[in-house]
Amino acid sequence: MRVAIHQGPFDALPRVDADLLVTAEMSTTGYHIGARTHELAEPADGPTAARMAALAAETGTALAYGYPETDGKHVYNSVQLIDPAGRRTNYRKTHLFGDLDKAWFTPGDEPVVQADVAGVRIGLLICYDVEFPELVRAHALAGTELLIVPTALMSPYELVADTLVPARAYESQLFVAYANRCDTERELTYCGRSCVAAPTGEVLARAGSGPELVHADVTREALAASRLENTHLADRRPELYRGTTA
Repeated sequence: MRVAIHQGPFDALPRVDADLLVTAEMSTTGYHIGARTHELAEPADGPTAARMAALAAETGTALAYGYPETDGKHVYNSVQLIDPAGRRTNYRKTHLFGDLDKAWFTPGDEPVVQADVAGVRIGLLICYDVEFPELVRAHALAGTELLIVPTALMSPYELVADTLVPARAYESQLFVAYANRCDTERELTYCGRSCVAAPTGEVLARAGSGPELVHADVTREALAASRLENTHLADRRPELYRGTTA
């Protein structure tokens, strides 16, 4: 699978030579937008989903995009995955970050959401979620091969993009596509640094601090080879861990 990350405005979404295009957290509306979050929220099968489904069908490229989702009662910070055949799956952010998230969103309660695209098992998380190793490990144990993480990471937290994301890929032996913003909203400056990290810990593609499109190839063969050499999952001793996540 060829995966692309669009680090730039959603209204300038590029046509790409890739199987999957990933955009940032809340890319359809903006993230730090206050009450407009609820004004712009829409159902998972709403008008944005219809437009993205048409684009995926036209281009042959699957799309993952962040948006505010409403179920008519609550509003969630969500990411939806759509492929050329239509809507595949939708994930609601489970770990809300500070007042920015907690003021406007209800947390999701489904930790592992997956779908198969182009022969690869895709898992979904959003931003702060990836900073919890338990959640990434749960994906690895459930069979996720490529974890896509739309994010809105701001300065001065570049450490997350540069150090933590490759570490998560290595310790849980999966690929991670981390798609950030690179603009400014109110007092927040988003730091870019989108990347695709391999299970070896190698960064296969890295964006800078401005608008950019990056690509990387993700294969099951590379994942299997890494897991043979880096045996973290096989060497686990779950009987020792009981009670340690309470």
